[in-house]
Amino acid sequence: MPQKRLLAINNYFYKRGGAEAIFLEHMQLFSEIGWDVVPFAMQHPDNNDSPWSEYFVSEIEYGRQSSALTKVAQAGKIIYSFEAQRSIEALIEQARPDIAHAHNVYHHLSPSIFATLKKAGIPTVMTVHDLKLACPAYKMLVNGHVCEECKGGRIYNVVRHRCIYGSLVLSSLVFLETIVHRGLGLYRNKVDRFVVPSKFYREKLMEWGWPAEQLVYIPNFVDTQAFATGWDEGDYFVFAGRLAPEKGLVTLIHAAAKAKQRLVIAGTGPDEAMLKALVQELNADVTFAGYVSGENLTRLIGQSKALILPSEWYENAPVSILEAYALGRPVIGAAIGGIPEMIREGETGMTAVAGDADDLGRVISAMAHLTPAARTRMGMNGRDWIARDFSADAYRNRMIDLYATLGVS
Repeated sequence: MPQKRLLAINNYFYKRGGAEAIFLEHMQLFSEIGWDVVPFAMQHPDNNDSPWSEYFVSEIEYGRQSSALTKVAQAGKIIYSFEAQRSIEALIEQARPDIAHAHNVYHHLSPSIFATLKKAGIPTVMTVHDLKLACPAYKMLVNGHVCEECKGGRIYNVVRHRCIYGSLVLSSLVFLETIVHRGLGLYRNKVDRFVVPSKFYREKLMEWGWPAEQLVYIPNFVDTQAFATGWDEGDYFVFAGRLAPEKGLVTLIHAAAKAKQRLVIAGTGPDEAMLKALVQELNADVTFAGYVSGENLTRLIGQSKALILPSEWYENAPVSILEAYALGRPVIGAAIGGIPEMIREGETGMTAVAGDADDLGRVISAMAHLTPAARTRMGMNGRDWIARDFSADAYRNRMIDLYATLGVS
């Protein structure tokens, strides 16, 4: 049997965030079963080494200083990148894939590549890591609150609310981008299937007019064997993530103060100073650990009473929940987005009303009043669950089945 070839596509070719982690692990899973996996990404100094990097598109980093002419050129690439089209066409000629699987492409590679893949007759799949297919600003979030005002094609609201960093210029650019992409059908007509990691996102996209047959639910995964259990439990709950308004940290700090429980917050972000001032004001027992990663983060979560995700926006399918379970720890999550489908109430964790400090405080108190053995039992229930339904093997098998429906078998 000839070796199958997967073209794996993402803006970045290094572990930058959750989407990149899934992208890289996806590549590894298929390499392990003998597929030839070819990456396509943007050039970047932090990228992993690849013999195919000569085909990567030139770097765009929006936070860097650049001339007005450069900014205009970059704006054009956001909307439609002819360079990415030329590069991927050359790569296809050199190493024609059986199937292409994209992750995040907008703003850097752009969905222009999907037109090239379609023209070449290559089946194309894209994993949906956010709500960009529906919301121009991709989060359905305005001023820290859930927003669905662009539903029904009313995308002018992205400009009206200045959804992109509060900027009229950037919001107008994304408005134009959305008009072009939708007008050309770059997602809807050029991508064969969308992999959606949460049932909630699949239902939400269907509400916004996406056909059910184009959306395939395949959850994220972790390798439980890579995570230790049997931690000595500490005297704290933990949050780990970006300190931003949509993460619900104001609510969490109020809730921890009400429940009189110790909380450790790991991460940095724009709200850090404000949150520290709130802790002082409430005299809450909260420690800010700063940026924590690797073994230190694993230990911090592993020794906690529970991981808390108090989000106040439509989270997709947080890998952090799976990782907490893999460590044998229970999870407290806000009942919003894809979070509640990843928590079995009273069995692997507990849920609280999003944005409600009283309810979250109640749930934190309830978790705190369990015995350490009961909390460990919850965490291990979660580990057993994800070892069955959210494993690397389950993910790969589901993906292989999906590829087979597109003629790759």
